[in-house]
Amino acid sequence: MAFVPAGSLRFHVQRLPAAAGACGPDRPVVVFLHGLVVDNLSSFYCPLGVPVARAGHEAVLYDLRGHGRTERPATGYDSRTAVRDLVSLLGALGLGHRPVHLVGNSYGGTLALHAALARPDLVAGLTLLEPPLGGAWVENMVDTLSAAALSLEDSPVPAELLTLRLRKAANLTSIADELLNRTSLIDDIAASRTFTAADFARLDCPALIICGEHSELVPGARELARYAPRATIEILPGLGHDVLKESSGVLRETVLAHLEATAAGAVRIARVPRAGALVR
Repeated sequence: MAFVPAGSLRFHVQRLPAAAGACGPDRPVVVFLHGLVVDNLSSFYCPLGVPVARAGHEAVLYDLRGHGRTERPATGYDSRTAVRDLVSLLGALGLGHRPVHLVGNSYGGTLALHAALARPDLVAGLTLLEPPLGGAWVENMVDTLSAAALSLEDSPVPAELLTLRLRKAANLTSIADELLNRTSLIDDIAASRTFTAADFARLDCPALIICGEHSELVPGARELARYAPRATIEILPGLGHDVLKESSGVLRETVLAHLEATAAGAVRIARVPRAGALVR
């Protein structure tokens, strides 16, 4: 675990080396991008970070700008800046010489897609877990974040949580308050550009999109899979917007299979159908 200067910020980063004897020259480094506000690199650690490293891929987990233990400037929470942050961080880590595989959860999936479209030379493949791709999601998220900002402004909750010795919850609440009430994050999300079919058609790397059956994001994921020439979608039955937390076994197998296929240069994912997964 380390703090890495990249661009104008210090990023909180954890690198997990590939397991000895499992790594190969064609396996890309896997970089994880987490979701918004109350999320951070720790959400990936056990479900995917450690299994990916044990399977022979170096894994890089980092807290996005303003999240977790990364520095929290007042501005720069738009997708273009997030992509610049990622590129700068890869350079600072010595990983700018060959493409990486991006795994993004929720809004991290949106940022991963932006990165693949903006810098296709740096992205070998994508794994997108419940990615919001614009449209009604932006409006709904801005409303949700705005309501949360009002509830947290001058709130006694963080102090009360500390009194109850709930240090982790108090820290997450404080970070959420700072992000929502003291940065441009909400305005930057509100200004997000919606992806188009033409954007999806430009995506030229292998991409796996994984969604819960009951997620409101399934239509957008289907559109991406329809237009992107090397994309596949997998729907996990019985789940909503919680595949990272609620489907660890199936998710781990699916992601590792996709990484192996991507490393082998496969255009589509060669997978054996499993009980409990719907491929559509």
